[in-house]
Amino acid sequence: MVTSLINIFMKHFFLQILLGGLIFSLLACAGADKDETAAYSAKELYEEAQSNIEAAEFQSAVKNLESLEARYPFDPYAKQAQLEIAYAYYKFDELDQATSAVERFARLHPRDPHMDYVYYLKGLINFNRGQGLLDAWFPREPSRHDPAVLEQAFSNFATLVRRYPDSIYAGDSYQRMIYLRNQMAEKEILVAEFYIERKSWLSSAKRAKAVIVKYPNTIWTKRALEIMLLSYQNLELNELAAGVQKIFDYNDFTDITTPIDPDKYGKKPPS
Repeated sequence: MVTSLINIFMKHFFLQILLGGLIFSLLACAGADKDETAAYSAKELYEEAQSNIEAAEFQSAVKNLESLEARYPFDPYAKQAQLEIAYAYYKFDELDQATSAVERFARLHPRDPHMDYVYYLKGLINFNRGQGLLDAWFPREPSRHDPAVLEQAFSNFATLVRRYPDSIYAGDSYQRMIYLRNQMAEKEILVAEFYIERKSWLSSAKRAKAVIVKYPNTIWTKRALEIMLLSYQNLELNELAAGVQKIFDYNDFTDITTPIDPDKYGKKPPS
């Protein structure tokens, strides 16, 4: 009888300990999940997100900006938060989310006075798209990336320059267009060189001609003409070869656009 009572007492004792530990854990979790910004105003959430961005805490910035938009959907800061979310994702190298966010802003606010920045941010996102995880350690030339990505970035910057020539982002966009055009021309040259190695002269001539037609006055113009001349000579297209030779005879190519160093144009837009 005494043994049974002791067993019952021990069972209740351990059960109380177990329940106490469980309650303590739940309280601890509740404390850990407490949102410290719960009482923040829209302005305070926006300022906190800006501090996150300045500290390169982009994940926290996105969280605060999304909270701002959810809690205060009609506040003027909510509209700005939509655009800042795109920028934070871009800086966090989450380019798909950045694209979705900036496209969403463009759909919701097509007449916004900051649409020049929208196109600029689109261009920046595509300018950096196509870089894989290993590019941080083994960087590739942009010309070796997906040409469709380069073309899309070029289109974004071109739209900005065409529609908003007086924008503070127009100058940087134009410089990036020069750089991208050189990279796209180089892409065609690489393919033409590939065909030369295989003595596929017709294909190499077509690729080189595409550089002259699609990307005139790039740093690859002279090389494109050299490939065309070599290809026409091997194809025994003497008249075409003579025409290319005349271009060489009357040009020294000193006025060809110089390449633009992308490192001079940081990812953060000018203030």
